[in-house]
Amino acid sequence: MIEGVVIKKLIRHCDDRGCFMEVLRDDDKLLKKFGQTSYTVTYPGVIKAFHYHKKQDDLWFVASGMAQVVLHDLRKDSKTYKETQVIYAGEDNPLTIVIPVGVAHGYRVLGDKPVCLFYHTTESYKADSPDEERIPFDDKEIGFDWTTQNR
Repeated sequence: MIEGVVIKKLIRHCDDRGCFMEVLRDDDKLLKKFGQTSYTVTYPGVIKAFHYHKKQDDLWFVASGMAQVVLHDLRKDSKTYKETQVIYAGEDNPLTIVIPVGVAHGYRVLGDKPVCLFYHTTESYKADSPDEERIPFDDKEIGFDWTTQNR
C-alpha cells in the first residue's frame, strides 16, 4: 500500500427497488478541502495513464464498469517512494480511493463495459495553468505491465 493512499470500502443498501450507496461524506475527512467534482466515461480496452498533481489530491469513485487502477509513488520523501499499487475498483468492488499529491495514477478499463468515473479534487481545474503532469502509460521507469496476467 502506498503511503497516504486511503481506500474506503463502500456499503450497498439494496432492496427490491434498487440500491443506495454513500460515496463521500464530510465526516469521512478524506479530502483536506473540496475543489471540484468531475465525471468521465472511458471505453473498453482504453488505458488512461499516467499523470500526477503537484497541488491537488484526487478522490476516485468508479460508478459503473470495472477498472484496474494503478498508482505509483513519485514522492522522494515517502516511505513508499517508487512503489506501485494496483487496485480493482468498480461496480463489483465499490470503493473510494484517495490519491495524494505526487502519486502518479491511471487506469485500464476491464471487460466489455465502459468505466464511468467520478473524481473529486481538492482544487478546481485551471485551464490556463493545469495542475497535471503527464507520464506515458508505458514509462520505462514505472515499468508497469498493463496486460492481463492469466493464471
